[in-house]
Amino acid sequence: MHRSQLTALLSVFLLVVAGCSAPVSTPGSSPTDAPPTETTDTSPTSSWPADPSTDRLGWEAGYWHNESIDVNQSDGLNATEREAFVARTMARVEVVRDLEFTEPVPVEVISRAEYRNQSDDASDPTHADWNDQVWESLLLVGEDRTVEQVFDEIYGGAVLGYYSPSEDRIVIVSDSDTPAIDRRTLAHELHHALQDQHFGINGSPATQDAQLAENGLVEGDARYVDRLYEDRCDAGEWECVPRPERSSGGGSLDFPVFLTIYTPYSEGPTFVTELHERGGWAAVNDAYENRPVSTEQVLHPEAYPDERPVEVTIEDRSSADWTRYDTDPVGDTVGEASIFAMFWKHGAIDKTDLQRNPGPYSAYNYTSAPSAGWGGDLVVPYRPASDDVAEANPNDRGYVWKTVWDTEKDADQFERAYLTTTLKLRLGATRVAPNTYVVEKGPFADAYRVTRQGNTVTIVNAPAVEELDAIHG
Repeated sequence: MHRSQLTALLSVFLLVVAGCSAPVSTPGSSPTDAPPTETTDTSPTSSWPADPSTDRLGWEAGYWHNESIDVNQSDGLNATEREAFVARTMARVEVVRDLEFTEPVPVEVISRAEYRNQSDDASDPTHADWNDQVWESLLLVGEDRTVEQVFDEIYGGAVLGYYSPSEDRIVIVSDSDTPAIDRRTLAHELHHALQDQHFGINGSPATQDAQLAENGLVEGDARYVDRLYEDRCDAGEWECVPRPERSSGGGSLDFPVFLTIYTPYSEGPTFVTELHERGGWAAVNDAYENRPVSTEQVLHPEAYPDERPVEVTIEDRSSADWTRYDTDPVGDTVGEASIFAMFWKHGAIDKTDLQRNPGPYSAYNYTSAPSAGWGGDLVVPYRPASDDVAEANPNDRGYVWKTVWDTEKDADQFERAYLTTTLKLRLGATRVAPNTYVVEKGPFADAYRVTRQGNTVTIVNAPAVEELDAIHG
């Protein structure tokens, strides 16, 4: 199975945009919860119980969860300070999450040059071309860019570190051998290690929507824990190492694309909070045995676990001049969250709704009338049969996107938001035949055929009107 670049990014849990546990507050802004610059835990050392004979909850590598430590981050953390900081944070994560680490978690430092060398592996050109059409179908990444370029711009020099499930370690990316570490992001990444030890988090769901959904559980759990951890620091219940000053990172931000891939970090905490309220940590643990399969379930916790996506299929009705890609799967499911990001970008929903009434511990509200009621979807990209993918012209591509909705009313709302506001008003499409529209200029300049039958809306895209039937007759 080919793994999309989105899968690769989500399988390595990144401390990005000033830490994955700290969201960008508004489009184009810097994080607003900047910590104090003081960086020393100066509390006097008290008398602590003797080390236990065996490992136990709230004690790790010689440190109790409520023990004072001698740590000064003003010039970064030396090896001894880092060892104490990591061990006590592990013990505290255990107390918050009521779950015991089974193995130590290495925290290593690499330079940014080393990180870039690791990230320079060439992607599969066939799959990359296929993935570009998936994101183009959402009208998020047009023919003037590739998805890989957009992701590189977003992440750029902003990656501060990550937890790697495949290597069972946390890596800090820094040009200093003694970098400072934010206590909340450390707790967040250590919790990923705890999740991995108990439940395994190195899976690779087949579709974009399933990837975002599963990570809604994983990242939601970690963000919920790091917030509970931070609440204890803020309340003075724990003596905590002050958080170092941080920058907003070096990447430029395509906010609608960022909004899509940020779904697990924003909506996951609300999902996990709901699970916790249903049945405590046991209910959250049980969810790893029955992980969410759609962003609909994450955005609407009441839909979990019973409301599952409709299986959507698209018959191949292309002419001999067009073909599907040699990928597995042949199509992708983008899901409710990605559709929301599409409509947000193009103003089909009120942009201020994004920050109205977000759920507990969440940054944004991803619900809207045109994207709610999603039942399932499938995007199948097409290319000319004679084309060499390695020398592809991005303008010479097409796709079929079928969406299925819970009701005919839901399908009508989606069709009107897509056709009237997005295609006609924002992209300047003109009607040239029944159900057929042409966008003359810009990165989405193509022909579109939009049809609705009951609760199903099908969109066919081609470089020109005469190619629409050749792709999907």
